[in-house]
Amino acid sequence: MKEDYYDILGISKGATEAEIKKAYRKKAIAYHPDKNPGDAKAEEMFKKAAEAYEVLSNPDKRAKYDRFGHQAFEGGGGFNGGGMNMEDIFSQFGDIFGGAFGGGFGGGFGGGREARIKGSNLRIRIKLTLDEISNGVEKKIKVKRKVQAPGVRYSTCPTCNGSGQIMRVTNTILGRMQTASTCHTCQGSGQTILSKPADADAQGLKIVEETVSIQIPPGVSDGMQLKVSSKGNDAPGKGIPGDLYVLIEETEHETLKREGDNLHYDLYISFSEAALGVAKDIETASGKVRIKLEPGIQSGKILRLKGKGVSNVNGYSKGDLLVHVNVWTPKQLTKEQKDFFERMQDDSNFAPNPEKSDKSFFEKVKDMFS
Repeated sequence: MKEDYYDILGISKGATEAEIKKAYRKKAIAYHPDKNPGDAKAEEMFKKAAEAYEVLSNPDKRAKYDRFGHQAFEGGGGFNGGGMNMEDIFSQFGDIFGGAFGGGFGGGFGGGREARIKGSNLRIRIKLTLDEISNGVEKKIKVKRKVQAPGVRYSTCPTCNGSGQIMRVTNTILGRMQTASTCHTCQGSGQTILSKPADADAQGLKIVEETVSIQIPPGVSDGMQLKVSSKGNDAPGKGIPGDLYVLIEETEHETLKREGDNLHYDLYISFSEAALGVAKDIETASGKVRIKLEPGIQSGKILRLKGKGVSNVNGYSKGDLLVHVNVWTPKQLTKEQKDFFERMQDDSNFAPNPEKSDKSFFEKVKDMFS
């Protein structure tokens, strides 16, 4: 089970924006890779703190997290389980640290290191059936992405000397101010191309088709976005690849309706089946199951099949299958059938006589959402 974001930063749920920022800065400095070289546990804590801050520092994401927990951000809403690498973290949150660690959180793990730009991200859509969503599935898809062409030779950019940035110092009424901007010669890569093959573009990249294996966890839903790290476009030179984002499209099931982790199934039975009782095969996301309906079952009865719904995307539990019983009233009767029902109109056994255990419509609706 994933740790609570508030617990990771050591703050309460009522923490202010300033308190969240202060707590993150404290954690990130304590577990920073430059301070803990080679310490895998410290690096993991560093990533967890960044993941928590990425969500809690954003008012919209924080509101969703407070309401739905980690489920609200599976597949791209947050860091997708800590999948963001160090370069992502530093590029997004480096300004929080100010002069810490040599004043250089903008393009590496510390000051004075080479600039590393990131390649562009790619996005694709994948259609999934309810069965695939319920059980999880591995999908192998073909993706066209840019990679560094073999034989490309680079040299250090003469304009920025490999830093990827141009530093400028200006005099203002507040004193001397230093600003940095992306190098216009190398576009931030810190390198320029010496030579390249004919099939490469101006950045030394070419398009190839790759088969990418994507592991879809159980319980994803329509509109969720999953991230496959480093499967986007390459960056020029020593840059790092972008990511591949996978948008989930859920195809509609013929008989089952999904509501969160629960599934709904409409079961229609005849008068005689309702009166005498019957066994029926019920469709589920993973095959059919047989249920027995007791004699005298009423139309509108809801049967809950525990654990026959969809797995929670966070792995906490599995939803239920709610079977809605509908007694079908024939629209046309034969003379013999009509005579029978006319005789039964005054029969007390056919008169409605709900028991206390027979719940009202509103009670049934309440149970469905409990």
